Amino acid sequence: MVAAHDKLEPVPAPIDQRMMRGEKNDDDASSGDMRETLVEASTQNQLLRHLGNRQIQLIAIGGSIGTALFVSIGGGLAKGGPGSLLIGYTIYAIMVGMVNNSMAEMVTYMPVSGSFIRMAGRWVDEALGFMAGWNFFLYEACLIPFEISAINLVLGFWRDDIPAAAICVACIVLYALISIVAVQYFGEAEFWLSIGKILLICILYMFTLVTMCGGNPQHDAYGFRYWSDPGAFATHIHEGSLGRFEGFLGAVFSAGFTVVGPEYLAMVAGEAERPRTYLKNGFKTVYWRFGAFFIGGALCVGIVLPWNDNTLQNADTGTANGSPYVIAMQNMGIGILPHIVNALMVTSIFSAGNAYTYCAMRSLYGLACDGQAPRIFQKTLKNGIPVYAFAVVMVFPFLSFLQVSNNTAQVVTWLATLTQGSQMINYIVTSLTYIFFYNACKAQGIDRKTLPYYGYFQPYCGYIGLVWMIIIEGIFGYSVFLPGKWNVGNFFAFYTMALVSFCTYFGWKIYRRTRFIAPAEADLVWEKPAIDAYEAAHNEPPTRFRDELKTMFMGKRKRENYMGEDPN
Repeated sequence: MVAAHDKLEPVPAPIDQRMMRGEKNDDDASSGDMRETLVEASTQNQLLRHLGNRQIQLIAIGGSIGTALFVSIGGGLAKGGPGSLLIGYTIYAIMVGMVNNSMAEMVTYMPVSGSFIRMAGRWVDEALGFMAGWNFFLYEACLIPFEISAINLVLGFWRDDIPAAAICVACIVLYALISIVAVQYFGEAEFWLSIGKILLICILYMFTLVTMCGGNPQHDAYGFRYWSDPGAFATHIHEGSLGRFEGFLGAVFSAGFTVVGPEYLAMVAGEAERPRTYLKNGFKTVYWRFGAFFIGGALCVGIVLPWNDNTLQNADTGTANGSPYVIAMQNMGIGILPHIVNALMVTSIFSAGNAYTYCAMRSLYGLACDGQAPRIFQKTLKNGIPVYAFAVVMVFPFLSFLQVSNNTAQVVTWLATLTQGSQMINYIVTSLTYIFFYNACKAQGIDRKTLPYYGYFQPYCGYIGLVWMIIIEGIFGYSVFLPGKWNVGNFFAFYTMALVSFCTYFGWKIYRRTRFIAPAEADLVWEKPAIDAYEAAHNEPPTRFRDELKTMFMGKRKRENYMGEDPN
């Protein structure tokens, strides 16, 4: 194998990339035979790079914003109070930022389908890649019915006689239609839905600022009143200092379900145009997005509502009436704005489910590429959609029909608790993979400063992120072990995915007799030649995000003389 730092001769781009540029394959008898209806499985990426800069940047900004930021965050407020909520969200956002720093360096260097879940198998241990892939797949697939159930709950803000089954069917059909068409249509749908999310966040922030300064029907400039009455720190489970610490833990655990994002950007790596440029800029937006959206959101909900508000108890169930913002608007007697916010919340939640459907399909496809799922899931349609992976993923939304025979809020709670542990496992895997990647670069003489994205403060970000996520994964279900709190159902709700990950890792390790990969043996070449050739084939400079927006909304042409490396 060629050493990773040796100069590589350009190789032809995969056939799908040649077709994107309008090139023809001389070996084909005719252009009609270039691709069959189903593309046969191979180790090459068969997905098409049709996601442009504009779509990638909006996916980076809004792809992970859903129910938690607007509704479930109230549960963290009720448990910890505004002080604990702000501190907890800030700390957790910093920790996920460290994970993003690790993920960005790896993904921009090797933007392959399946992304970090395949890197774990290539650079750490094949068994870890198997575990990571199935954990991420189940996590994303189970979040689809969670979001559908949440839509039903939010629609209940207007009326409670809407048939739950009808909403389930409508969402499943829409998700299927968006997912089965070419990937650029998914990107376009996410672009517009993400704009709706940003608009909603801006409305809520302006609502907070205006009303706290006295712009409300009562003309009450309440400011930070709720930080002193009832107080900045609430107690949870116990009283006194112990109760306040447990309230802080409740806020941190709420952040664990809310503060997410870099993994969704990583999953579009195999279908991104100019991935080493556009993805890099997408990952760079993650840092300010964490501050502006998640930390800012934690500050706002602590301003507009006291943590002891009686209605806030609904927040844990994800109902629209449990949204801190909607509760505050109703308490102030504001009539129209709650309906506008609720309508935008529906589109935001729908968008999150759409993103989960996409990621679940691509993770299953990535597993098939590495032989860790049946090869049939690697077959794609002519438009690059992994059709059999699509068929399996679309089974999971039918779990939302559980709410027809059960309490809808209970179904939402089940799915949220079940999947929360999976998210932390994703970050554990990412941090561990980066540590191995860092050591492999060092052992093979690769200067990390030459990579498309250079992560500062490494490998310490990797180590800190790894330790933090392991601790949170271990303790986020601690309450079931307290005296008088034991419940078998709650235990499995908290730790089922941890047990599944344990079984899949050691099961595959024993079955395949895998071993940890030494730094000098890690395959840092992999698909790099094909990606290098694809990047080198572009003669025009990359487009800038603002230029694409100008072209789209104002009809202005892109600047022809732009030669900078950073298109933003």
